[in-house]
Amino acid sequence: MPRVSAAFFATGVLCVLVGGLIGMWMASGGNAAYSGIHVHLNLVGWATMGLCGTFYALTRETMSVRFAWINYAVFTAGILVFFPAYALYVSGNTSPMLLTIAQAGNGLTALGMLLFAVSVFRELFRKRA
Repeated sequence: MPRVSAAFFATGVLCVLVGGLIGMWMASGGNAAYSGIHVHLNLVGWATMGLCGTFYALTRETMSVRFAWINYAVFTAGILVFFPAYALYVSGNTSPMLLTIAQAGNGLTALGMLLFAVSVFRELFRKRA
């Protein structure tokens, strides 16, 4: 397995662990306002990172390793920027700066998805032997 695939999986595992802990905390009487964080950590962090890791593992012979690492870095940056800012906002800190930071994280995540789409379509349309 390429190291970039392992990095996607490792980050996804960390996200699902944190998302799961948030889910357990909410189930035990915590604030349900954090459900968005729980859901998105599981969806963006676990599912999307896992899909990317799988895709890059399956295309190891034809992928651009550099592009895959850029994709990983952008997705991971989006997660690291968005979730802490959003968690602080949901917890009651309504600073407009937090929303700006969260939106920047969303933008990075969207850019990561766009980069992944480029990889997928490059693979789809590459010349075959």
